[in-house]
Formats: sequence, structure tokens, C-alpha cells
Amino acid sequence: MALTTLPQSLLGRVAAGDPSAARQCIAEYGPLVWSIARRMTPSSSEAEDAVQEIFIELWKHAGRYDPAQASEPAFVTMIARRRMIDRLRRAERRPQLKPMPDSLVGEQHDAIERCAEASLAASALAALDPRQRKVLTLAIGHGMTHAEISELTEMPIGTVKSLVRRALVAVRKRVVDFGESVERRSDAG
Repeated sequence: MALTTLPQSLLGRVAAGDPSAARQCIAEYGPLVWSIARRMTPSSSEAEDAVQEIFIELWKHAGRYDPAQASEPAFVTMIARRRMIDRLRRAERRPQLKPMPDSLVGEQHDAIERCAEASLAASALAALDPRQRKVLTLAIGHGMTHAEISELTEMPIGTVKSLVRRALVAVRKRVVDFGESVERRSDAG
């Protein structure tokens, strides 16, 4: 009695690191993933970003695929839907930003830029290590969570937290030092 081996699934080949399987996976499941992403996002550009996230997630978890549990298309659909639901939840947690009124954009915008605090903040940010500046900009400027920054920058979450903390301490120190130097000058004058 001869033993026959079943052909390895496409996701099994992806999990094994076969580069041709990754290309085949995109070719085979790209339209399915695109349709799910497009249905659950407001724009094509967001859908494109989502498709990339979904395929990264799919490749990370391809080893979990069990043909006894579900078909490959069902597994891909499940990963895609979960990723899209996560994106929607993240978007709901972010505060809705309103555009700056046109009245502030013109002449007042120049006055705001000349503001001493803005200048101090810009110089404090510029003085940071590039990695600290990046994570602080993402955290404060874009309102991202540590987990989102970790995912975007592909840094461990502990590293992201440390960088944000050190950046905040450095900025605070620079602001305090500046305030003390202004106070000394005013006392001397």
C-alpha cells in the first residue's frame, strides 16, 4: 500500500517561507481581500492600506491555517474581516478633528507661527534623537497609541513606550531650562 502525500496548501507554503507562494497568494486572494477592504473603508487609498495590512497579517498567521477547520478562502476572509474591524474600532476611538477655520489660516497663521511657545516646542522637538522625534510626533501629532506606533514602525511596544517617555522628559527639561533662563534674564534686567 503506497502512501500518498497531499499537496501542501497555499497558506502552508506561505508559512514555510516559499516566496512564490506569497506572490501566488496575492494573485489568488487579492480580489477577495480588496473587495472586503473596499466595502469597509470610505476611500480607495484607505482600502489599499488595509489590503497591505491584511496580507501582512495573513502571512504572519498563515501557519495557523488548519484545512480541517475551514477552507483557505474562509480563513483569508476571517483574517481580512478581523483586520478591518480592528481598523474601524481604532478609527472610532480617535477624536474627530475639525479643519482649521479659514479665518485662522491667513494673517493669524503667521502670528501663531511666530509665537514663542511654538518656536520653543519646535526647537525642543528638533533637538530630540530622530527615533524619539518620530514616535513623539506619531503619538502627539497624530494621536496614535503605543500599539499603533509599534505596528507602524515595526518596533517592539516596550521600545516605543521608552522612546516616548524619554522624548517627553527631554522636551520638558528643555522647556523648564528655557523658562529658568528667561526668569534669570528678567531678574538681572
